[in-house]
Amino acid sequence: MACFIVPVTEAVITTIAGKALESKEKEVQEADVQQSTTEVKIPFTRKLKWLTNLLWGGSALLAFEHFWHGEIVPFFPFLTAMNNPADMTKMLHEMALVGGTMAVWITVIWAGIVVAADHIVKRPAVEEAELKEV
Repeated sequence: MACFIVPVTEAVITTIAGKALESKEKEVQEADVQQSTTEVKIPFTRKLKWLTNLLWGGSALLAFEHFWHGEIVPFFPFLTAMNNPADMTKMLHEMALVGGTMAVWITVIWAGIVVAADHIVKRPAVEEAELKEV
């Protein structure tokens, strides 16, 4: 009924956090340029943007699916479950159980993507060092 609200909430939080971190990260990048470090790495704000995109995209698809099935209507109160108090408890249970589980799994999958991306970025540097030793 409203399970998409939990990932939307996480997406809003990550969007705001990403915007706040961007300015701080630019200052750090400018300092790194002055020190001319050659280490290649993916900025955290870019990784956070991946999570934000996953959350917004999944939430949009879920919202469309709920709209398609008539659970979301274009007039107040927008969620059909909010018309009846008995349905509201069912809706809150679904938000906590299904929506929370989806948000957690999306974040866990994103963490795996981040670890894999960091490993892939570091791999060429290790291979170059091994080739120079031979």
